Amino acid sequence: MALNIDEHLSISALETWPWDAACAIRGATDAPQYKDFILPLIFYKRLSDVFDDECSQYYQDYGDEELARTIIEEDHRQALEEGRAPIVRFFIPVQYHWSKIRNHSKDELGEFVTNAMRTVALLNPSLKGVIDVKDYNERQSGQRTLDDDPLYKLIEIISRHRLGLLNAEPDILGRAYEYLLRKFAEGQGQSAGEFYTPKEVGDLIAELLNPRPSTRIYDPACGSGGLLIKARHLFEQRHPESRSRAPQLSGQEWNPTTYAMAKMNMFLHDYVGAQIAVGDTMRNPVFAAKGAGLHTFDYVTANPMWNQDGFDDTFYDKDVWKRFEQGTPPTNSADWGWLQLIHASLNEAGRAAIVLDTGAVSRGSGSQNSNREREIRKKFVENDLIECVILLPENLFYNTSAPGIIILLNKAKPAERKNQILLINASRYFVKRKPKNELTAEGIAAAAEVYHNWETREKLSRAISLEKARTTDYNLSPSQFVDVGDAVVHRPLREILADLEAAKEERELADRELAKLVAKLGL
Repeated sequence: MALNIDEHLSISALETWPWDAACAIRGATDAPQYKDFILPLIFYKRLSDVFDDECSQYYQDYGDEELARTIIEEDHRQALEEGRAPIVRFFIPVQYHWSKIRNHSKDELGEFVTNAMRTVALLNPSLKGVIDVKDYNERQSGQRTLDDDPLYKLIEIISRHRLGLLNAEPDILGRAYEYLLRKFAEGQGQSAGEFYTPKEVGDLIAELLNPRPSTRIYDPACGSGGLLIKARHLFEQRHPESRSRAPQLSGQEWNPTTYAMAKMNMFLHDYVGAQIAVGDTMRNPVFAAKGAGLHTFDYVTANPMWNQDGFDDTFYDKDVWKRFEQGTPPTNSADWGWLQLIHASLNEAGRAAIVLDTGAVSRGSGSQNSNREREIRKKFVENDLIECVILLPENLFYNTSAPGIIILLNKAKPAERKNQILLINASRYFVKRKPKNELTAEGIAAAAEVYHNWETREKLSRAISLEKARTTDYNLSPSQFVDVGDAVVHRPLREILADLEAAKEERELADRELAKLVAKLGL
């Protein structure tokens, strides 16, 4: 099938076409199992098509295709030696152009694709660990995970459209990529929580942070990078004339496969300057230097693993980065370990938005027994670090049906907000979808509005004093302070008895009429 090189793909086309490709392997039910095969192929197709577009421009500039290719190849060789960026975004050698992949026979196709990915990653150092992770020839229990026949079919469907610079803008292509991640998340259940935060939650966090020009945003548990991208995209929407001053993005992800997804996500959005690192932020923060300490940021956004275990007292006590000075979290939940890590990653005027389990703001409160989380929470409250807590609707997240909360930290509260905490109960702002509920646009707008206006609003928000927080033993659950239910109306007993008597009379009349009708019918 010949491609239309001038084709301009709509968002709907870019969403449905890759999903059709995914479903071609084993059907919609099993498609999410193959996301690690599918995503790199779509990304590789984009790289190859963009490389063609860039080469075409140089062909026109030099008026000679062979000369232009020689210049591109020589520049790339020198760029590798000098450690600089080449004149093209990514270099694709002729023997591994997408057309070679598409036209390869089914025989040993998996091996050829794997070699292509690994060679391109070697030639483009920023792609190491991104497209060379998956072995398209891998076997499990002696059987190919993805046989050459379905791989051939997948490549053919991906080949239906060009993904060049004029065919799909980075914003549209990025949205399609996130749509595909969402579809995969819907089919993967609990494991999806490792790489995907619901789009609407990301939209709300972006609205809350509303980043300024020339700032830096960090996510220490970035998954596929969605929260970072949402924040930058909002900036670009609101400041189209200041794209050169857009916030710089940094993130770290412990899972190598998810890290690769984040890197692809950044490249597809054309955020080539984003710094995404792989590794365990708790044990080995990449954005730090011994002697200089942690890098600090204007904004931090994160949805770390909730109630994560595996960190004992020794780990917290011996932390060389001094991130846990507010207290040692319990071994069965690192929620307040993450909050302290994020607080330590903020600069003097930094703000953060963190998604956590609802229990993070209430566990231990009201108990006569000592509780580590309550004691750390107490220090955060008394040091006036917590600016806002938002209760989200239930069943939004793919790894749990629990509602979740967003905790906002602010190291430089405005004078009018000092010694106060705004509690927002957004639990009723959702619509039921399958398989998960969805936070509504109305809810996003309402929560962001009362936060930015620092407003107490009936059935939505309430600003409480630190003294009030003390009286609840530092329980900051919004549902405790903001009732979203309808008020109960108590009727006088006399009215209730009168209504019951009237209902009794109506029933007796109906019985008599029925008896007359039955008699007439002779039944």
